[in-house]
Amino acid sequence: MTKKKAIATPGRTKEILEKYQFFFKKSLGQNFIIDANILVKMLETANISKQVNTIEIGPGIGALTEQLAIHSNKVLAFEIDQRLIPILKDTLQDYSNVEIIHQDILKADLPNIIKDKFANDQRPVKVIANLPYYITTPILMELLIARLPIESITVMIQKEVAERMAAHQSTKEYGSLSIAIQYYTDASVPMIVPPTVFRPQPRVDSAVLHLVMRDHPPVHVEDEEFFFSLVQASFMQRRKTLRNNLQRHFKGSLDKTEIESVFTETNIDGTRRAESLSIEEFALLANTFQIKIG
Repeated sequence: MTKKKAIATPGRTKEILEKYQFFFKKSLGQNFIIDANILVKMLETANISKQVNTIEIGPGIGALTEQLAIHSNKVLAFEIDQRLIPILKDTLQDYSNVEIIHQDILKADLPNIIKDKFANDQRPVKVIANLPYYITTPILMELLIARLPIESITVMIQKEVAERMAAHQSTKEYGSLSIAIQYYTDASVPMIVPPTVFRPQPRVDSAVLHLVMRDHPPVHVEDEEFFFSLVQASFMQRRKTLRNNLQRHFKGSLDKTEIESVFTETNIDGTRRAESLSIEEFALLANTFQIKIG
């Protein structure tokens, strides 16, 4: 730690906000962390060290960025709010290993940015962030689908969303989002975080979601787009059976007899609900339906 008081404290945060007359924008989902201990625990979860490069999304006034600068090799931080750029230059002026990129992470050319900024550096790259609630899922899915050369993603997000993403089969949280996350990563929720560690305080609890990237998906599917489409259709109306949901999904492509033949062939009971199926069963269904459609 540096001698200067950490940014992630109530006093220092207040001082920075007052100095720059900064006001929070609800549209950007800004909630700054004011407890450095929480951030250190996040870094421990992500196993951050000087042998690791890091990417941060939404650094705010630099609370997490500061800890990453201290504990990791190099930090790339993407900030969309122009008002925060001069603040970050001030709060992080002591750290030469931080680069702030004023850009929307969803519009950034991440593969080339990673290749350029970490050129000839063999250290693994990890993503770590305190994400705005409203855009958590689009950001995470974009990172996963792009199959970036990153080792893990550790993010502070809304507790309810974290639990859905890390949910297991046959639980009420388990859904198409759980399957998507499971397809690309090994997911866990190591920490629940109360609203009191944020300014302003959100109305709900938060959680740290830790995703370790898989080298290969746990199942083989012939067509990923078809697979995810079938999974989403299966969960479309949770209280309905697979048969009902998939008959609606394949209407115009397959008749009831053809759909029933897939259930028979895969030995999956059409009266089951989607939440009872494993990712392996969804893969089997998708591959078999694709053959049937031709």
